Amino acid sequence: MSLSSTQVPDLSGGPRRRGRVRARRAAIMAVPATAVAAGLLVLTAEGALGVQFAISGMPFTVTATELKGTGFEQYGGLDRMAPDSPNAGNTGGEVLVVTSVIKDATLTKLCQSVDLGGINLRITAGGGKDKVVAHDLTTDSTELSGDAAFTNIEIGNDASELNKAGPKGRGPIGVFSQQSDTVYIGDLRQTNYATTAGVFKLPGLKLGFSDKAC
Repeated sequence: MSLSSTQVPDLSGGPRRRGRVRARRAAIMAVPATAVAAGLLVLTAEGALGVQFAISGMPFTVTATELKGTGFEQYGGLDRMAPDSPNAGNTGGEVLVVTSVIKDATLTKLCQSVDLGGINLRITAGGGKDKVVAHDLTTDSTELSGDAAFTNIEIGNDASELNKAGPKGRGPIGVFSQQSDTVYIGDLRQTNYATTAGVFKLPGLKLGFSDKAC
């Protein structure tokens, strides 16, 4: 990933696991989606949670041709699955993640896919003149890539003292983190385990099953 802290476009405007999962599980899956990245190594504290719910343990792939955001923060976290989850594997149901928070974000040509074992639940949005819009967006990722640029980036903060994305973006005390006024990512691709947002607008939303992943 290439990274520049001096210039950003105008902002005004994984490993995939293939499990034998029954197709009916797709019916109870939400429509999360999206985004965010940086590419610096982060450290985590035991018990740090990026989201306040038990994750399914099924990773999903997210891509976008372009992401623009203001108020960016990022730190390490630990997500947990529900007790006795069949996806726990040998980790005890815990997944080490990079938690990324953006106060306001727009995404172009968003695609999300979940591998259900031979077929993908696929979501697309924001391919027309209207882009995907998210506020208070939080994404927990295990893998991410793209061409990134930041303005006024700070690296090495204590996660509990972050202030670019507001109080909701702060992480646990003693955890390595970074933040910036703005973030731009071209050709975004990430493997996520959870996404939350205060507002999530998906113009041109299409959802269906496909043999093609994002």
